[in-house]
Amino acid sequence: MLAPNDIRDATERAAGSVGPIEAADIRAGVALAGGKDHPVMPAVIAAGEVGSWEALLAMSAGTLAWGLVTRDRGLAETGGRMLAAGMLASLVKTSLKRTLHRTRPNVLMDTGRYVRGPMGPNDGPWQSFPSGHAALSTAVARAVARARPELAGAAYATAAGVIAVQLVRGAHFPVDVVVGAAIGVAAEAVTDRVISAQLPEE
Repeated sequence: MLAPNDIRDATERAAGSVGPIEAADIRAGVALAGGKDHPVMPAVIAAGEVGSWEALLAMSAGTLAWGLVTRDRGLAETGGRMLAAGMLASLVKTSLKRTLHRTRPNVLMDTGRYVRGPMGPNDGPWQSFPSGHAALSTAVARAVARARPELAGAAYATAAGVIAVQLVRGAHFPVDVVVGAAIGVAAEAVTDRVISAQLPEE
């Protein structure tokens, strides 16, 4: 990571090259990631990986499979909703990441570089927008909350924790996670309409 004065200068250069909303987002992202190199961060980051697409889709598929094996219709429906919402959220966020590039806060803090625009490199450091962790964790949390309202609090708290980790580790700016969460909400709403239309009326 650059020296504090160099980070401040790089942040102000980046903020000065964009509009006021994006400038505020850049400053907030850097401020929130101030402790990204703290010794405790590897453990924090590892905990936040419960919101990765691999973990969430595996969890969703596992829930669906276990429900089918045990003939637990409610559990199978929950897993199906989780899987559908997560897959749609993943499709949308991946499409946006490959269409719009934005360097991550940790890139700005480590190299002094901030770049964003259309059709950039298909490479992780350039794919800050939107947050995939926020999109998938929100989509799956919404699906769990809809199918199992008694688990809503735990589901939303877990998603919020995953999103917070993305900010403090310097992986995303605030706007990235807000848009990611919005994608998750929309993805779950769309898949709910499709799934609900297929379910028999009680």
